[in-house]
Amino acid sequence: MNFRAVFFDLGGVIIRTEYQAPREHLAERLNMDYDDLVKVVFDSETGHKASVGALSEDEHWMAVTRRLGRPAAELPSIRAEFFAGDVVDLELIEFIRSLRPRYKTGVISNAWPGLRDYLVHQKLDEIFDSLVISAEVGVMKPDEKIYRLALDKAGVNAVAAVFVDDAPINVEAANALGMHGLLFRDPGLALRELRKLLP
Repeated sequence: MNFRAVFFDLGGVIIRTEYQAPREHLAERLNMDYDDLVKVVFDSETGHKASVGALSEDEHWMAVTRRLGRPAAELPSIRAEFFAGDVVDLELIEFIRSLRPRYKTGVISNAWPGLRDYLVHQKLDEIFDSLVISAEVGVMKPDEKIYRLALDKAGVNAVAAVFVDDAPINVEAANALGMHGLLFRDPGLALRELRKLLP
């Protein structure tokens, strides 16, 4: 297959929660189950609104802090502790960097409005030709519109694109559109699969 572009999800692929302890400690401190805390942050109404740009990231975190029954003054520490175990996969970053300029590279991410600033601050935006962030375009995976936006930005047809994501439903949606979806389960395995696809 003659691929011309490779798109990556961000959270769960390039940036992963490798260390559970900080989030576990936060859940314990708040007298909550780990999974319930994750749901409040990611799967709440305000989380979804922030993911389509209907709320700012700060507004979402204010709502999270209220739902946790904590004073607003604790918002910065709660947010910092929640993400303290997240790690950027530097090996994957170097692989993505090596793909250019032969392949166009891009992000397709369900994320809050602050993602672009984070990527710029971390200089991660420099390794991608395009960033399609749900909060900026008002649509989330697995809606086919977000994939089409990414393909249009890259100037490629679906059949010429690879897409890597850790959520099966998002990979299935990409496949249905004609892209080559790759389910991310393990970083080493993903790199081996990508190297086979992209010689």
